[in-house]
Amino acid sequence: MEYVAVLLPSIVVGLIFWFAMKSIFNADKSERQAEARAQAEADARTVKPSDGPDTAPDK
Repeated sequence: MEYVAVLLPSIVVGLIFWFAMKSIFNADKSERQAEARAQAEADARTVKPSDGPDTAPDK
């Protein structure tokens, strides 16, 4: 029983740390996905000059 009393605080702190890191990494993953979606939408809306029709006047 002494071993449990000695090891239990370390195990609990380790579990708390693991859950905290897991939630941080999941939040970061979600944020990166949202940023990628927003960037893709912005890129889709932007018309590049080389992609459009040639409107330069002829000489």
